Amino acid sequence: MLSVVKSGGVIGVDGYSVHVEVNISQGLPQFITVGLPDAAVKESKERVKSAINNIGISFPLRKIVVNLAPADILKQGTLYDLPIAVGILTASGQISQKILKDFAFVGELALDGSLRKIKGTLPIVLKLKEDGIRNVILPEENGKEGALVEGVNIYGFGSLKEIVEFLNGDIKTEPVKVNREDIFSSHSVYPDFSEIKGQYTVKRALEIAAAGFHNILMIGSPGSGKSMMAKAFPSIMPPLTFQEAIETTKIHSVAGVLDDFVIRERPFVVAHHTTSDVAVVGGGNIPKPGLVSLAHNGTFFMDELPEFKRNVLESLRQPIEDKVVTVSRASGSYTFPAKFQLIAAANPCPCGYRNDPNRECKCSPRDIKRYMGKLSGPVVDRIDMICWVSSVDPEDLSKMSTGESSSVIRERVMKAVDIQRERFKETGINFNSEMSPSMLEKFVKLDSSAENALLTATKKYRFTARSYHRILKLSRTIADLEGSDIVMLKHIVEAVNFKLSEDIYS
Repeated sequence: MLSVVKSGGVIGVDGYSVHVEVNISQGLPQFITVGLPDAAVKESKERVKSAINNIGISFPLRKIVVNLAPADILKQGTLYDLPIAVGILTASGQISQKILKDFAFVGELALDGSLRKIKGTLPIVLKLKEDGIRNVILPEENGKEGALVEGVNIYGFGSLKEIVEFLNGDIKTEPVKVNREDIFSSHSVYPDFSEIKGQYTVKRALEIAAAGFHNILMIGSPGSGKSMMAKAFPSIMPPLTFQEAIETTKIHSVAGVLDDFVIRERPFVVAHHTTSDVAVVGGGNIPKPGLVSLAHNGTFFMDELPEFKRNVLESLRQPIEDKVVTVSRASGSYTFPAKFQLIAAANPCPCGYRNDPNRECKCSPRDIKRYMGKLSGPVVDRIDMICWVSSVDPEDLSKMSTGESSSVIRERVMKAVDIQRERFKETGINFNSEMSPSMLEKFVKLDSSAENALLTATKKYRFTARSYHRILKLSRTIADLEGSDIVMLKHIVEAVNFKLSEDIYS
């Protein structure tokens, strides 16, 4: 007898539908799985057989052929255990085939018949909804994640036995419910800006960066507060929208690093300087998302930037510019979202004390040039803001007053963000930093003095076309923070000063 069970899988960070076809026929007992299964899928026969026997149902001792369609796509992982088990029970007459037409199944089985958590639930459920499926059965631990998708009834179960009883009408279970209005955290685990004394110029730069989703590089001596300010940065970022939360949760689910059923705050991902390029941008034999994709819709922090290997820094070019990472392998091309905000910190020289008023720099001009030369022109050109961080004398720390709190700064950031969301509501983007050249012509209006100043600065400092556009985006954000419709001279001057990069190499 033949049965067909609907299921799904993941390619990159997107789901796709899978039909699990099970045929039981006369012949010597054997279990054959076809349809391009990987080792984990082939091993499912042992898990399925033990699970069925251990819930008190006899496993059919006949020839069983399982086909995973479409057969030309590699099937990976353990998520097909449940649909295979349900298909066998249906083909052997222990579950009605008519009931299955309204359901899809995804889950891993333990040998005792219990269900274990899987990766990639959210993209799979999104795809199943797109294909018209309205009921999905998942492991209990994945229930809330699947329930984030509106218009689909998600049923979470702890064991195969419960699922069989549910499908046969012996027990009733209500779909999993999630309050979408109450999923975002209002509590920040990050340091507050009030804890950082002094550094007013850097705080201003970080406020602008948060308002427009701009990249920023902080350069300063060791102990000047670069890392602390970077770690406090998420506390002034605007909260995730529900759509952004879904996008980010998909990536974390596929990567298997989803601690909760949803990402509640903008990610803050830190890369150590020994991290490889594959770990940063993604890859592998079967490509998986890298750190820049895990930072999607959030912050990617790179401390000690010149200490990173040159190939790692150069690998950031595409994701910074295109907001995606494309990885090509013999099995196909994979695209991972990577709309992250780069926050980087660097010492100004190998010893760290160039331009420090309290310490003497021991580096030669050649040492400085070699050290900072790891930051190539194309990489620096993609950074919107460069900010020098001066050391604060320890004796002055006790005399300085407490600065503004993160909540006060965040209020100003949110006003600028609301202006941008209203401006870009028909364009598919959210922040000034995402504007295309055509959008710049439409949305960035300069007064005559601002336009003249920008042209003069462009000639003097020989800005590239990319730098010119980034200055316009940055000045638009500065104007938004002041509630100004027109970009004025002071906005351009501030943007140009933050973009200057000539003295980082000497």
